[in-house]
Amino acid sequence: MKSPELPSAGHAEIRIVAADPEAARHVAEVLRRCFAATEARGYPAGADGGTRLHLTVDTRRVAEPVRSWLLTSRSSGDEHTEPDEI
Repeated sequence: MKSPELPSAGHAEIRIVAADPEAARHVAEVLRRCFAATEARGYPAGADGGTRLHLTVDTRRVAEPVRSWLLTSRSSGDEHTEPDEI
């Protein structure tokens, strides 16, 4: 399996999956208030309905409360990928 292309330095790709499209939009809006972000691109989540949103956030341009949290949280180096993630 080919590895997905990584976002540029300082950016993160976000995927939001929700049964309710409005719930997905709420989460995207919260992220946009914390980070500079692209417009969310929406897709069907599957045969059962739902919504999948994709957006890119710039982690270098964050609101102050988020900046404090990002600076104090450190990766343990123990990176786990969920079973259904690539």
